[in-house]
Amino acid sequence: MNVLGIDIGGSGMKGGIVNTITGEMLTERYRIPTPKSKKPADMAKVFHDIVAHFNYSGPVGVGFPSIIKHGVCMAPGNLHKSWVGTNAQTLFTNACGLPVKVINDADAAGYAVINYGIGKGKQGLVLIITIGTGLGSGAFFNGELLPNFELGQIPYKKYKKIETYASNTAKEINNLSFKRWGKRFNNFLQLVETITCPDVIILGGGSAKDFDKYQKQIKIQTPVIPAELGNYAGIIGAAAAALHEAPKY
Repeated sequence: MNVLGIDIGGSGMKGGIVNTITGEMLTERYRIPTPKSKKPADMAKVFHDIVAHFNYSGPVGVGFPSIIKHGVCMAPGNLHKSWVGTNAQTLFTNACGLPVKVINDADAAGYAVINYGIGKGKQGLVLIITIGTGLGSGAFFNGELLPNFELGQIPYKKYKKIETYASNTAKEINNLSFKRWGKRFNNFLQLVETITCPDVIILGGGSAKDFDKYQKQIKIQTPVIPAELGNYAGIIGAAAAALHEAPKY
């Protein structure tokens, strides 16, 4: 089945049509910058424009940068505080007139990795860590999603949440080399390993493609491997998620 997947981030909203049997992108990725206000109404308009761009009719899967519980946004993440308590699933459904399934963006990327990527067939506890504006995390046990594992929200030293210390944004803001940033990221992974004791950790997001530049700084015992789907993982996984408990027409 061909499904539209939309990956929503703090800086951009991207969409593409995906073959959910093979995980192949059937169109070029279409991106619109996230509105500066980052408010629900403004982002819903951009969402509508992305759907309209593809002249698409069918279920839509969405990866969203926050905790999502039964379609409702439970935390602002990197967006406006007015998202808290907003039913994102209903908002986007009304914006495009199509059935929409909304899940956490790291969970969406995880769907891609588990169904089509290097995580396919892996058993036990598999964590997908997405490195970007923040630190997203998706958890799968024997291939089944455990939703909303927000490991980037762990407090760390003077930081309210560790993603402020070890995300790609932290690397850029502090002008860190890959070596210095890699040590920070390893500190994060050490906490993750202690708390969850995973069988494997798979890295996604923009910094995954640069894994060879900081791999030597990763000292944990758990195997750490980069994903292969790059910036398309969020779109591909969102499309796959649309077929899991998708709302009815």
